[in-house]
Amino acid sequence: MTKTVDFYYDYISPASYLAWTQLTDICKRHNASINYKPVFLGGILKANASNSPVLIPAKWEWMKADLFRYAEYYNVPYQLNPHFIFSTLNALRGAIWALSNNQIEAYNQAMFNAAWVDGKDLSDNNVLADILEEAGIESATVLEAMTNLEVKSALIQSTEEAVKLGIFGAPSMIVDGEMFFGQDRLIWVERALSK
Repeated sequence: MTKTVDFYYDYISPASYLAWTQLTDICKRHNASINYKPVFLGGILKANASNSPVLIPAKWEWMKADLFRYAEYYNVPYQLNPHFIFSTLNALRGAIWALSNNQIEAYNQAMFNAAWVDGKDLSDNNVLADILEEAGIESATVLEAMTNLEVKSALIQSTEEAVKLGIFGAPSMIVDGEMFFGQDRLIWVERALSK
C-alpha cells in the first residue's frame, strides 16, 4: 500500500524549505506521495502560545548556523532572506489556489526558491507577480484568488485543523498518524515510510 507524507509548511520557515528540498527524493525511494498542507505558521504559534525562535536571540543565532550546516549537508542553495521576517499570508493563499488547480508543486518550487535561494520579499504582491510569471503561472489569476473569501477561509481552516492535530511548528510531517517536527527529523520520516 502506498504511504503518504502530510507535509505542513509555511514559506516563512527556512526549515520548511530545507525539508521540502529532501521530501520528494525520500518519497520516491519509498514509493510514497506528498500531501501538501500549507499553513500559516503565525496562527499555529499563536494557538500554541508559542514564540518564533527569532525572538530568542541565543537560539536564533544557533539556528541560523544550523540551517547553513544542513543546506551544505543536503547540497542545496540557501541564503538567509534579507527581508526576513516577511509576511507569507498572500503566498500561502496562493498555495491554496495552487492545490485546487493542480499546480502546487510548481508553485512551491517558485515560492521556496524565491524566499530562500533568491532572497525575495514574499510580502510584496508585485514581487509575487514576478515570481509567478517567471514560473509560468498566470499571476493575475493567482493574485485575484488571494483576495477570494473562500481561499482565505480555506487557509484558516487548514491552519486550525493542523493545530487540532497537535502541529505546533513548521515543518511538520505526519506518516501513518505519527508526527515528526523539524527538517532535522527527516530520518524518522524515511524510517516510517519504510515500515
